[in-house]
Amino acid sequence: MRKLIIRWITNFVGLLVAAWLIEGITYDSTTALTVAALVLTVVNITIKPILGLLSFPIQIITLGLFTIVINGLMLKVVSAIVAGFAVSGFLAAVVGSIIVSVVGGLLHHAIEKADRD
Repeated sequence: MRKLIIRWITNFVGLLVAAWLIEGITYDSTTALTVAALVLTVVNITIKPILGLLSFPIQIITLGLFTIVINGLMLKVVSAIVAGFAVSGFLAAVVGSIIVSVVGGLLHHAIEKADRD
């Protein structure tokens, strides 16, 4: 449960940074962004592994770079589900997913390091 909450928080911060940096990612309220982070967490846990498995041959051909496309699709799915959170355009979704991944990874690493110390 703790890992899920940490993932939710890191996704929230990642979406916040992505919305700040990219014009194509918008949110109406902090509540919408919080719900979007929660939905993104659930989508990444449930749907993303299935898409990763189905796209395995493409993953091999592209040396894993197709993962970026899958992450962008997950962000578009979240924008379709959550009212008040919008991602306009596939490029915004892909770049936004890269930002969410980088910010989330850095935060997750910092949290793990703080736990070890």
